[in-house]
Amino acid sequence: MQDYEFLLSPWVLGLFGLCIGSFLNVLIHRTPLILERQWLADAAGQLGDATELSRASTLPKAEADKLAGAANALSERLGKLPALGIALPRSRCPKCGHQLAWHENLPLLGWLRLGGKCSACKTSISVRYPLIELTCGLLFAALSWRFGAQPSTLLWCGFSAALLALAAIDWDTTLLPDSLNQPLLWAGLSAALLGLTIPLSDALTGALVGYLSLWSVYWLFKLVTGKEGMGYGDFKLLAALGAWLGWQMVLPIVLGASVIGAIVGIGMKMNANLREGRYVPFGPFLAGGGFVVLFAGAPRVLGWLGWA
Repeated sequence: MQDYEFLLSPWVLGLFGLCIGSFLNVLIHRTPLILERQWLADAAGQLGDATELSRASTLPKAEADKLAGAANALSERLGKLPALGIALPRSRCPKCGHQLAWHENLPLLGWLRLGGKCSACKTSISVRYPLIELTCGLLFAALSWRFGAQPSTLLWCGFSAALLALAAIDWDTTLLPDSLNQPLLWAGLSAALLGLTIPLSDALTGALVGYLSLWSVYWLFKLVTGKEGMGYGDFKLLAALGAWLGWQMVLPIVLGASVIGAIVGIGMKMNANLREGRYVPFGPFLAGGGFVVLFAGAPRVLGWLGWA
């Protein structure tokens, strides 16, 4: 028990969170690139068949041959690109290609030691890298304080790390990758099945309510306006939140996310900071709502809403 109290103490888990935050920076940066490269390769492979392209698009054969040739050239070029994964290649400066030494990769300390600049070309390193590390460290420390020194605390650390990564990826790219969303959902259901988080019935109902609620809003908005108001990744993220936090928390998460998202969106509009298409991704606000519910606890949240 004493070992648990030390290893799962706020200080130790906070330091562990800094290390996980360093990994999250790689995940946040590379996951969209890996996906986009794969999508390009799949599209090029599909378009490279001139006969199928001509048949499906009713293009003249000469034009289909020309397009297929360009697609095959793209496919060949993509095949020559250096391999890209989460672990390889090692981290390097995107400007000059300098490979980071181990001490330059130390969470938070590496950035501070370098003064926020590449040691080779002196290009500025975004402050977001140490902020992600610090945020993850603080989250892990806070979870230790919230849940105490018990093994299930590590599950909530994993949940929070995945949520932080998804929020950052969605903010950057408006993508919520299935490679993170779906494991988060299944991990929530599995944890409930093993009796480590919430009752399994609450988790299953939460996943169902989370997905169908935003799915219904999506189709209603599309039928009325003819436009898509959100992506399918938002449905899956709310389903995962429901699996971890229970069906009772789905509506409070959506309400909180909507209010905060509207405030941020109005602020960005007033400062002319809205991206092309004039939209704000919803995933980061769903994640924020999830964090509020996680740390406040269901009884307090229900009390805020007058449902207790």
